[in-house]
Amino acid sequence: MSHIVVIGGGIVGLAVARELALRRGCRVTVLEKEHRWAHHQTGHNSGVVHAGLYYPVGSLKARMCRAGNRSIVDYARSRGVEVRRTGKLVVAVDESERPRLHALAERAVANGVTARLISAGQAREYEPEVDCVAALHVADTGVLDYSALSMAMVRELADHEVELRLDSAVLGIREVRGRVQVATRHGVDAFDGLVNCAGLHSDVVARMAGIVPSARIIPFRGEFHALRPERRHLVRGLIYPVPDPTLPFLGVHLTRGVDGSVHAGPNAVLALAREGYRWRDVSARDLAEVASFAGSWRLARRQLRTGAAEILRSLSRRRFARSLARLVPAIEVADLVPDTAGVRAQAVLPDGRLVDDFLVQTARRQVHVLNSPSPAATSALEIARHLGDRVAEAVGS
Repeated sequence: MSHIVVIGGGIVGLAVARELALRRGCRVTVLEKEHRWAHHQTGHNSGVVHAGLYYPVGSLKARMCRAGNRSIVDYARSRGVEVRRTGKLVVAVDESERPRLHALAERAVANGVTARLISAGQAREYEPEVDCVAALHVADTGVLDYSALSMAMVRELADHEVELRLDSAVLGIREVRGRVQVATRHGVDAFDGLVNCAGLHSDVVARMAGIVPSARIIPFRGEFHALRPERRHLVRGLIYPVPDPTLPFLGVHLTRGVDGSVHAGPNAVLALAREGYRWRDVSARDLAEVASFAGSWRLARRQLRTGAAEILRSLSRRRFARSLARLVPAIEVADLVPDTAGVRAQAVLPDGRLVDDFLVQTARRQVHVLNSPSPAATSALEIARHLGDRVAEAVGS
């Protein structure tokens, strides 16, 4: 029986541990540096169960998201975690956006997503406060609490004798006599294989293991606001803008969660630390790493205007409200209260291009997940199945 260590206790790492232990018959240890599970990206996302609408046809994102839309919902329900199939609207707010909306509808069909173009009047049957000239209704979209789902997964792993270690930051990795040795503050342990699901620190862990990662992680903070309770009636489900294909992110949107709260956002600004959830969270070391990477500067040149607009929106609640009012005109500045922020681990190539798909790099006895952005939570069980095959190849090599 192979003994595999999984580094990272977010939903992807936990799902990989489940795949290896329950389906592949491995002995598994999970190392998480924080004092609780799903502390970073998993615990700070908007809770959306994505349908696979946006992604290039045939990409890992498209295939895994479509399958994950079913498997993650089935798993959540089997573990007693609430899921709501709310559907969502992608809205064209003026005629200039209609061609992109139609192109998105065509991609939905190609990806096997249940979606239909509807008129402005039909859109208001779903969302009475929305303002648009046309919309795409995506029936398969939903919401769930991924932190609660992660804890359900932790309980299942514990029942199957998976070793779960919190407060176990990895300090060093090396291969000795055909085994992978991993050092933490608790000591050094040897394993038959390693899976790196460290998210924001995935490239650091890869370098620690002697790998030259093909991409580097640049952290982007996504800031959210919430609608005041008395204004939550303005949004029934999920309302998204038509994405601009020249921009790296989807734009601010509105999401009603399983608890009835309505989240607005996120914007996207460069975080000043890998775990920079606030402007005052600054790491000189993390900033030096970003500044020394040529891809950072090439990305900045490409997205200078967009980046400046995101910073201004971050600093001005009025600008943030104005972006939301394009979708729902009744939203005003006074309706918004600051909410949690998340930090996205964005993989960037040396030429400054963003890695748009899941990115996995392997070596002898090692599998490194270098990019697992949204829809990674939706796709977690499918990613885990894919990585299970990669682990079998790496450990058997």
